[in-house]
Amino acid sequence: MTHPKLHPDRALPADPATRAAAREIHAATRDLPLLCLHGHVEASLLADDAPFGDPAELFVTPDHYLTRMLVSQGVAMEALGIAGRDPAALPAETDPRAIWRTFCEHWHLFRGTPTRFWLEYELVEVLGVTGTPSRKTADALYDEIAARLAEPAFRPRALFERFGIEVLATTDSALSTLADHARIRADGWRGEVVPTFRPDSLLHPGRTGWPAEIAALAGLTGVDTGSYDGFLAALRARRRAFAEAGALATDHGHATAASERLPAAEAARIYAEALAGGADPAAAGAFAGHMLHVMAEMSRDDGLVMQIHPGVLRDHDPGVLAAYGPDRGFDIPAGAEFTRALRPLLASFGRDPGLRLIVYTTDETTYSRELAPLAGVYPALRLGAPWWFLDSPDGLRRYREAVTDSAGFYNTTGFVDDTRAFLSIPARHDLARRADAGHLARLVAEHRLTLAEAVETAVDLAYDLPRRAFGISSPGA
Repeated sequence: MTHPKLHPDRALPADPATRAAAREIHAATRDLPLLCLHGHVEASLLADDAPFGDPAELFVTPDHYLTRMLVSQGVAMEALGIAGRDPAALPAETDPRAIWRTFCEHWHLFRGTPTRFWLEYELVEVLGVTGTPSRKTADALYDEIAARLAEPAFRPRALFERFGIEVLATTDSALSTLADHARIRADGWRGEVVPTFRPDSLLHPGRTGWPAEIAALAGLTGVDTGSYDGFLAALRARRRAFAEAGALATDHGHATAASERLPAAEAARIYAEALAGGADPAAAGAFAGHMLHVMAEMSRDDGLVMQIHPGVLRDHDPGVLAAYGPDRGFDIPAGAEFTRALRPLLASFGRDPGLRLIVYTTDETTYSRELAPLAGVYPALRLGAPWWFLDSPDGLRRYREAVTDSAGFYNTTGFVDDTRAFLSIPARHDLARRADAGHLARLVAEHRLTLAEAVETAVDLAYDLPRRAFGISSPGA
């Protein structure tokens, strides 16, 4: 097999003059440390530091970006190692080599997608493989990758250090004991891995199993959650536990950005009815919006950065949900509204120096119309990076073009990788830095920035702005 090469100018502008400036700008950020402040890698991966599994387990079965593309072309989920809720009726393929072959046979489906950009980086730059996926090369590639993964240099902690990760934030249920984070701290390893407080399941009383989760919250905190006031006290206790474990932020994936605060008596009434199993959907939705406002107040008080990312219709296909369970790649972006929805929250805290609020969206039509103007006037609000379906060469470019007029560069947060695929972290940061270099190079070519200003801005976007947004002190401070 021939050794594949990644072009040094990948994702940089095609125009020769602009590309030359982009190369120089990218060179200033290429080797900066990685700040991975909104991710979904499990802390257990780094606590255990065990070798990764086989290539199918690492690259194929858990990757929603990859599996959804194959499913869209008629590949059965079972062929990708995904069993149904009833494994006897929908048994998964258990031969990892067969799963890997299925992926390699469909490599052409990823042409032009960010998934291919990330996978090529992982295969070539991280693992150093000597071939491109195809039907013919599948078995040889499988053996080569498996051999790499067995080497100590390819264990999670070794790769963490090789990638230059300065901080990695996980995303953790509010009911997590954070035991894996405790194990990481206890064994003396110097990698900084911090939790992120995600209380979504506790803030939506219409969800199945909500009373049981409220009872679990009481058991974990020792606080009586039988009343609304007790519920708030238990949430504050959990936030303190997360902060003590190093947490920098909270994370809220509500369906909407609604943030209307209810009178305390009304919130207490809905809470009591929900515990008794009697809250109607409208009341449950109003309570969730109210709690988003309350979470902002708590963030103002305890300093945890608040992240909001509404506007996703989860588990779009009810048949897939019933047959295979949640989180099978069928989450679809939906239209989102922020101007009116966030107005109550921002009226209370938008100019409060104690709150840092970061908003993400999968609805890019809101960038120039709503989010950039909001970030361009409220001191507490910063606009998060393009993520999920927008984390692509063209999506990243459109983002800068849409938001800079109203928000500038310095009311944005820099890049977040938002990934569960640990090996893809450096690939995602590499793409973001290249996209920013290309955008800044165009401004240089149009004589709107000097090259020196563009280089300084690129460094800020890649490193300094994420640190400021998440309240991390500068090195040596």
